[in-house]
Amino acid sequence: MTSTVPASLTRTAEGSALQAVLLDMDGTLVDTEGFWWDAEVEVFKDLGHVLDEAWRDVVVGGPMSRSAGFLIEATGADITFPELTVRLNDAFEDLIGRGVPLMPGARRLLTELAAHEVPAALVSASHRRIIDRVLVSLGPEFFALTVAGDEVPRTKPHPDPYLLAARGLGADPARCAVIEDTATGVASAEAAGCRVVAVPSVAPIGPADGRTVVGSLEEVDLVFLRALMTHGDRPVH
Repeated sequence: MTSTVPASLTRTAEGSALQAVLLDMDGTLVDTEGFWWDAEVEVFKDLGHVLDEAWRDVVVGGPMSRSAGFLIEATGADITFPELTVRLNDAFEDLIGRGVPLMPGARRLLTELAAHEVPAALVSASHRRIIDRVLVSLGPEFFALTVAGDEVPRTKPHPDPYLLAARGLGADPARCAVIEDTATGVASAEAAGCRVVAVPSVAPIGPADGRTVVGSLEEVDLVFLRALMTHGDRPVH
């Protein structure tokens, strides 16, 4: 976990319902979910296996432990989990080496949060080496804190990553807005007690108590997030 500002300096103004915004990375801020699938296809092709396109929905948005474990079992590939993890990260890093496209609305939202001094944390199931590479495209200056999947005992869908991020920012999880694109990430944030905005990237996510579903980050701004925390349902623009 890395932090660029002391936790004591990351609180919002006293009395504000919204204390921090915690954001997923792959598929939420950057358009990389397809890159992960391409990396998996490439690695398993080298191992002599063709991945079924239907498996894509199974592995999308999941932690490496789940997606890699599933693919080893599904294909019967002769490779250990640690070996596969290294090869997948290597292949993915090669694919993103030329830059990563941001999701529509991502840069505007991050810029707005920074302009209003609302603390933001990047909370990802990806490993630190991948996060640091993607941050070159995203802009590390937008995040007071970043949490990687290989830096917590239990990653998503467990609540640990979001609880760690909230604690690092000195914020109450219940007063944090989380933006996620997969059911796995949503489950993690909700288990941590955060208010969730789901922006589905590949598989659909249904509405639920304490959860708002939108079609794009372009629908989300600071007014939206503050109203969400105050009223508990989707604000009307």
